[in-house]
Amino acid sequence: MQNVNKDSKGIEQTFKPGYTSAILGAAFLMANSSIGPGFLTQTTVFTQQLLASFGFVILVSILLDIGAQLNTWRVLTVSGLRAQDLSNKLLPGLGFFLSIMVVLGGFAFNIGNIAGTALGLNVLFGLPFQTAAIISGSIALVLFWVKEIGTMLDRFAKYLGIMKIMLTIYVAFSAHPPLLEAVHRTFIPLRLNTMAIVTIVGGTVGGYLTFSGAHRLLDAGISGRQHIHLVNRSALSGIFISSLMRYVLFLAALGVLVQGVQLDQANPPASVFGHAAGEIGFRIFGLVLWSAAISSVVGASYTSISFLKTFHPALAKNERFLISIFIIISTAVFVSIGKPKELLIAAGLINGFILPVALAIILVAAAKPSLMKGYKHPAWMQIAGWIVVAVMSWMVYRTLIEL
Repeated sequence: MQNVNKDSKGIEQTFKPGYTSAILGAAFLMANSSIGPGFLTQTTVFTQQLLASFGFVILVSILLDIGAQLNTWRVLTVSGLRAQDLSNKLLPGLGFFLSIMVVLGGFAFNIGNIAGTALGLNVLFGLPFQTAAIISGSIALVLFWVKEIGTMLDRFAKYLGIMKIMLTIYVAFSAHPPLLEAVHRTFIPLRLNTMAIVTIVGGTVGGYLTFSGAHRLLDAGISGRQHIHLVNRSALSGIFISSLMRYVLFLAALGVLVQGVQLDQANPPASVFGHAAGEIGFRIFGLVLWSAAISSVVGASYTSISFLKTFHPALAKNERFLISIFIIISTAVFVSIGKPKELLIAAGLINGFILPVALAIILVAAAKPSLMKGYKHPAWMQIAGWIVVAVMSWMVYRTLIEL
């Protein structure tokens, strides 16, 4: 059973009852993958450096996110191809190159995600980091061995996303941030930091995050021109969820910092939650961090492996085994090395470097009628996309000089 309508251009738009879950699931999968431990750490660290002016960084990142995500989600779903397959059709071998970049970026993020789960359980139950990481990695493995993985991912992402937003809003209210100053500096900043923008954009839509939601929609059977309205809704919903969460966390950190509180440099976000709401806030932080990290483990592993499984039938057949190996190796590396704070900042930066390359490939493919099944990508979206590529490339160059 499905409803069929026609848009203003006469294109049939179908809507099946099961699409609602997939649309929301894709939005929350993208948003939750970005609202991981790196998200919490990056936001707190850069708020500490820029104070209210960090609001401007968030504003710029939202605009860049929209330009990147709308283009990527629409092009991939209209073509009906995952990013690596579309890239290989554009230029043989290009998809393999893109996959290597995305998988390596996802792996770097996943080590940090495992670190985040360990820190969360340590705050909640006092468990040693190594033990907490192994427990969390095991939970992530169980999730992937549950039947009907698509439905599970949708529900898991949705409930964790709602919980994280509600808990962080509570802490933000407890911190009593200077709202007028925050809003003012969001549009008229006192200072700028290109590394902060590259890291935040990379941590929100860089690397595998660019494609997580679009690949989820393709897995749910949502592809073709008739579903553009659903794709736009899902992409914008994901951007709204992650942007709301980041701004609320920014307000919480700002409220604590303007009170003169010195944050724990080993774990800055924990200081924010602890000082804003006392012992309860500290425990809330553990729960938020763990849920953010475990959902990011799910998102990073799922999307990273989705870049490999289409290259050979054997890879698709053994998807769950590959995901399991990805999680196990990520956990083992963290247990062996550690240093989560530095790794989380670096992972966002690395994925920020990947974004302009990946988006440029998508935009070139969008201009090829043979790949887009006769669909003509809107000129304004092409322009917006290339602006994102140019701006991010310039900021990556500036960041490399400053390093």
